[in-house]
Amino acid sequence: MQWLDDVLILLEEQNLTRAAARRNITQPAFSRRIRSFEDWLGVRILERGKNSIEISLALRENEPEIRALTSRLRELKSKISNSDQSSASVTIAAQHAPIFSTFPSMAVLAHQRFPSLKFRLRAGNQRESVTLFLRGDAEFLLCYEGLDAAPLPFDSVIRRVTWGTDRLVPVVGGSKRFSVAKSGSVPADTPSMIYPQDSYFGEILHSSGRAFGTRDYSENPICETAFSNGIKEMALKGVGVGWLPVSMAHREIESGDLVSLSNVYGTVSLEIALYANSKNQIADALLDIWGSESPSRDEEKLT
Repeated sequence: MQWLDDVLILLEEQNLTRAAARRNITQPAFSRRIRSFEDWLGVRILERGKNSIEISLALRENEPEIRALTSRLRELKSKISNSDQSSASVTIAAQHAPIFSTFPSMAVLAHQRFPSLKFRLRAGNQRESVTLFLRGDAEFLLCYEGLDAAPLPFDSVIRRVTWGTDRLVPVVGGSKRFSVAKSGSVPADTPSMIYPQDSYFGEILHSSGRAFGTRDYSENPICETAFSNGIKEMALKGVGVGWLPVSMAHREIESGDLVSLSNVYGTVSLEIALYANSKNQIADALLDIWGSESPSRDEEKLT
């Protein structure tokens, strides 16, 4: 590529000194590179006189082909470079809940396009995940957002797509299933696993006044945690009422291991959002896949 670029500059300048200046090297060094190209080619492309040079007719006639060749080589380099990115590792900063409920399906779709792609998941609450993303420690941010909430205020370089929608639903399991009345309610003093009010689920449950969601709206909170998967396991064991994303609990609701209380206590609608820097080629490609091929949410019918 260096030789071909040298030759094209020489064809444009018709002068070794001017061509060397454009290549930011000395004239003797440029002349040696042209000689190396001639040695590889097996013929002379310059007739060197005492005070002048003459560029061969064969070289001048083939200038369009040389330009086309350099263009093809650069395209090939770009394809190989981009292909190599598919075997790279990308980091996703995410809330705990979508790691369990959403990411497995996302990974399957991604590997259909990039079979060698590796993922690193950094779990935390929403604030921690946003901080990791803003700090550049993660290429992606995966999070839940309330349907009524505005998207996070990133600049125009950050691209947002939605994987789909989900819902928070109150559930109860184990022996507590038998305390559910025909109306779908449970006693107000039923134990509950609540979210901290400063967690994302805690904020949206508290702002909408959902029973059993946070401390202010629970008569008998026995555990406070932002870890949704922990709430799910406790609900299955009959510890109490807990709010979970439908995508995390729909199989257990369908099997009867968990009972949805949404007919009485309602649901909270959510969007599953993905953010990434649009200037990152692999991130941009993954956003195209995840934004356009997200699965349907048949499990939402269970709410």
